[in-house]
Amino acid sequence: MIGRRRELAAVRRLLDGAVAGRGGCLIVVGPPGSGKTALGDAAAELARQRGLPVDRTATADGAGPRLVILDDLGQTATEVDLDRLVRGGAAVLATTVEARHFCQHLYLAPLTEAELAAVLPGMPIGTVHAVWLLTAGWPGPALDLAAAVPPGAGEDAVVEFALTSPSRGQFLALDTGLIRLLEDAASRALPPATRARVLARLAGELLGDPSAPARRRELVDEAVRLARDSDDPGTLAEVLDGRLHAVWDPAAADERLSTASQIIDLSRRAGDAVLERRGLFWRFVALAELGDLDAAEAALVAYARAGERDGDPEAAVIALSRHAVLALVRGRFALAEALAVEVTETGRRVGLADAYRLTASVRGRLALLRGDAAGEVETLRALARRLPGHFFEVTAARALAESGEVTEALLEVDRLLPSVLAGAGPRWLGAVADLAFVASFGAAPTAAEALYDALLPYAGRLVVWGGANTIAGPVDDYLGRLAARLGRSDEARAHFDRAVAQEERLGALPWLAATLAARGDRAQAASIAEGLGLPVPAGPPGSSDGTAPPKAADGSPAADAEPSADVWRLGRDGDDWIIDAGTEHARLRDVRGLHFLRTLLAAPGQEIAALDLAAGGAGLVAPAPEPVLDTAARAAYRKRLDDLARQMDVADRTGDVELAATFAAERSALLAELRRAAGLGGRTRSHSAEAERARVNATRALRAVLTRLEPVAPIVAAHLRASVHTGSYFRYQPAAGGPARWQL
Repeated sequence: MIGRRRELAAVRRLLDGAVAGRGGCLIVVGPPGSGKTALGDAAAELARQRGLPVDRTATADGAGPRLVILDDLGQTATEVDLDRLVRGGAAVLATTVEARHFCQHLYLAPLTEAELAAVLPGMPIGTVHAVWLLTAGWPGPALDLAAAVPPGAGEDAVVEFALTSPSRGQFLALDTGLIRLLEDAASRALPPATRARVLARLAGELLGDPSAPARRRELVDEAVRLARDSDDPGTLAEVLDGRLHAVWDPAAADERLSTASQIIDLSRRAGDAVLERRGLFWRFVALAELGDLDAAEAALVAYARAGERDGDPEAAVIALSRHAVLALVRGRFALAEALAVEVTETGRRVGLADAYRLTASVRGRLALLRGDAAGEVETLRALARRLPGHFFEVTAARALAESGEVTEALLEVDRLLPSVLAGAGPRWLGAVADLAFVASFGAAPTAAEALYDALLPYAGRLVVWGGANTIAGPVDDYLGRLAARLGRSDEARAHFDRAVAQEERLGALPWLAATLAARGDRAQAASIAEGLGLPVPAGPPGSSDGTAPPKAADGSPAADAEPSADVWRLGRDGDDWIIDAGTEHARLRDVRGLHFLRTLLAAPGQEIAALDLAAGGAGLVAPAPEPVLDTAARAAYRKRLDDLARQMDVADRTGDVELAATFAAERSALLAELRRAAGLGGRTRSHSAEAERARVNATRALRAVLTRLEPVAPIVAAHLRASVHTGSYFRYQPAAGGPARWQL
């Protein structure tokens, strides 16, 4: 019981209470191998020294002072059992790997390096250090590992441990103990082949560190050089495998495929079945990246058969998980779910620690397809907090966009774009694709352009995350969405056509439905989606064909994009203005141009003189040779128009839509009367300096409003640019793509 003074003191207090007639309970919490069983045995010996009987079941007969030891609490006893035993005067010592909500808890801690050295007398200090690093100081695993060290191995055991000990790190999570041991081994004078293996493994273990790509590259470059010089096929195969793990260049899929073939050939020459299987798996991944899923599936089957031949149960679990991915790609959802369950159950049975993770991405992608994206957001954000630098927050942004939280998702584009563009690694291409998907919903053109340029070199390929635990569709689909957002309709159509052809060849029906919807083939997309039992995919907002609004020659969105609602609204909300137009919503601060806009929208098709519009009435009309209205009449009109403007503002703020509409109609009638009076007898209005200033100021004010609208409501801005006519007379002449009516 070296290093367990604190724990033994707690046990003694428990037993002393029982001797004094007080029952008690102590729950010992720790992982497997932490010494729970040894502590229970020590407690039994201390109880016997005090004359206390010892029982090991919750159902043992008798009462009064005694020690009851319960291993694996929850399996052997319940809270009711513990309460009954304590009331009967027993001292209860229970063990568990998870904390419970009753009784006092005693959490076991790992041994310090000095304590472990005392447990392993006579072992070289360097070997003790290696054992401590690899086991985190837990006594059970430490004793097992120490027992495997050959007698007289000395310091050589450190290097052997570094090369052969299984990593405790999970996907993208570092095993810091193993990394420290590998760095220790790398600092020693080693034979070239051994040093190559150590450096390659160290580089692979650093994959979970997003700050270490340059170091990983340096390590594997030296390892490959040393391995080639060694002329040992087994060493070279191992180092090449390590390089593929450690340095992931998204553009190097062809190189991955050729390296996989080298690994297979070298490992067969060396008689290394484990490395041969790794080469077969790398072949599967590379073929998937290159879009040849039939060949990839054949490589996966070869990998699984090799695992079966060599008695490797983990290979079968990994192969099943990738078959689940392929089933999902082809829309065989029931099969994908059944395989995911089988992977989890089989993985646990063979002792694969992260079996659930092998299919977590399948479940997440299926949730997105089925319209359950909102439930994935917090899970992905939790992963982003736990594994920073690996782009989980990008996929969370995609889940936000697919669940309808587009505004929040687009904010993530601004936050994440710099880090994603500067990133690298096995998740990089998938992260760029997910961010591109979000950007297609309305990100700034500069962001869409940057993402388009980043993805363009991968056109024709599939978006494969890491070891193909997720395949997220053709790169051309994402390029098409970005091109549409940028108004490049011809490029968008070409990308979508290539994606559709690829999806049809692969039989990837869920992807095909999504791309068809984005391309504008809504009926065909709906037919496929309904056959799969999925909601009809929605293309990016902006047009009836699912693409972003095309742009006019001046770079602004064109006006022929169809809205998603028949009635659009412009109204006041306190000191602000609100525009609601289908999927677009905008809040603008009060400026004069919005008052002008409301006046024009209230009188569609009617001309309003610049002077009338600028004055909110007819008071600034320049003198005419034969004025139709005298000064008193114009003053009366002006006063009534001012009153109506104030009353419309009050109605807007109180939400009285009907009253606001009544005032707007009267205002339109008065302005129309002023226009008719000014044009009696066919005489043209005189152009004056006042009229020109009114025209310039009103035009500038309206354009400022449209400029502010463009980034937040591009459909509305495009429609108004095509519909609002300026000059000496202003007119709102509704163009195609607008609402059936405006609610003011």
